[in-house]
Amino acid sequence: MQARLSEDQVQQYRRDGYTLYRKPVFQEEDFSRLKAIFEENLAAHGEDNLDVIHFRDPRLLEFLLSGSVLDLVEPLVGPNIGLWSSHFISKSPRVGKATPWHEDSSYWNGRVSTMEGICTVWLAMDRVFPENGAMAVIPGTQANGFSEYVPVEDRSKNIFGTEIRPDAIDESKAVYFALDPNECSLHEGRIIHGAKANTSEFRRAGYTMRYFPTTSKVFPERNRGHKIWLARGKDLAGNQYENA
Repeated sequence: MQARLSEDQVQQYRRDGYTLYRKPVFQEEDFSRLKAIFEENLAAHGEDNLDVIHFRDPRLLEFLLSGSVLDLVEPLVGPNIGLWSSHFISKSPRVGKATPWHEDSSYWNGRVSTMEGICTVWLAMDRVFPENGAMAVIPGTQANGFSEYVPVEDRSKNIFGTEIRPDAIDESKAVYFALDPNECSLHEGRIIHGAKANTSEFRRAGYTMRYFPTTSKVFPERNRGHKIWLARGKDLAGNQYENA
């Protein structure tokens, strides 16, 4: 492992559930290739059909399993790392919907033996800032991961149909990210996070790359059709992996 995060960044992640990496994740040539793959898939499938996109486009495995990313993840997850999922997320100018406050863990409940340790690398494909729908987190909320959810008021304006009960959120504590292309944030799978609608003239796109410690068991019977890869180290829970 090549150390990429400082000790302060690791400690921030442990304490607050997130940290930012404001340096290029990939070499410029590699990032250009990744962005071209993204643009190709966006044109072919549209914004709403880019989840677990590496299942049908194996070119992405080069990036998902690269040392450039895994060296960021290892200090947070440990040396034995599984690839859980990936997702291109794109919000068009002016019409991109809001992402209501939620925990990723609430959508994965029961699929993995524990939500603890799952880490998402949110790689900026475009420049992202609050007005074009940059992600925000509520620091320190990663202890539970299963809040009470209620229906959103207007489904047409939100990506999800449910949200964490609004009176349980203190938005004054929210931290909104700003990233340049090829920079990233890293957040724990249980942290409360969301994003406002894109009201700007600029697209907001990112690539989420999600990893888990292989001490966690991914239950095959609850993950029909879902594929995982051993990204680094060894398996410690008897998981079933695809061949890289």
